[in-house]
Amino acid sequence: MTLYHFGNCVALVYVPYYLAYKQSGLSEYGAFWKCVQAGMIYMFTQLAKMMVLATFFPDNVEDLGSDFIGEFLKYTVDLADLVGLYFVLSGIPGKGHSKVLTAGIGWATAEVILSRALLLWVGARGAEFDWIYIKKCLESSVLLVQHIATATLVWLWSRHNLNQNLKTVVTILLVLSCYKPLLIESLLQILRFSPWLVLVVKGAFTMLYALFTLTIYAGLAQVIGIY
Repeated sequence: MTLYHFGNCVALVYVPYYLAYKQSGLSEYGAFWKCVQAGMIYMFTQLAKMMVLATFFPDNVEDLGSDFIGEFLKYTVDLADLVGLYFVLSGIPGKGHSKVLTAGIGWATAEVILSRALLLWVGARGAEFDWIYIKKCLESSVLLVQHIATATLVWLWSRHNLNQNLKTVVTILLVLSCYKPLLIESLLQILRFSPWLVLVVKGAFTMLYALFTLTIYAGLAQVIGIY
């Protein structure tokens, strides 16, 4: 039963990533090593963020909400993720959709491997079943959508032919993507939702974020003929 639960969790985490890679057609572009490079840049970015946090924010044990300004400054470090995604996109040749999918899937896969693999190996193989691991696995699919949408926004921001008004909107969305976890967690802490309802709320916010991003991308693609 323990092995069965562990297998279910692994499949629930990694199968959506595999299907996203295969069904998006990236395998036909030979984008595997570009995804690996995106993962390497992700690891370097996280290392740099940890060094900054350890240097300037050594006291990292306060509860969220006890010092909102302090937490806000800590989440500001996540702007480094946008810089990392920019470097990933700049190193990927090809059309718009292949660039954003390669960067987004590579970045998200690196995160899910580093943040979920050890958790599942140690926790999901326990003697007792716990729904928390199923919840963590479902969150991984939400993060996949989040990262692909963020990679798309970074690519849109880098376009010189993007309408200036839309560029302002894209910039706002990119900044909000860094502070979204803080805002959602603060809101949910006040509302005191159940863990599963929290997951639904996070998924809904991410879907709205992704749909808005897709609308901007589709509009630009139709105007200048990129797909």
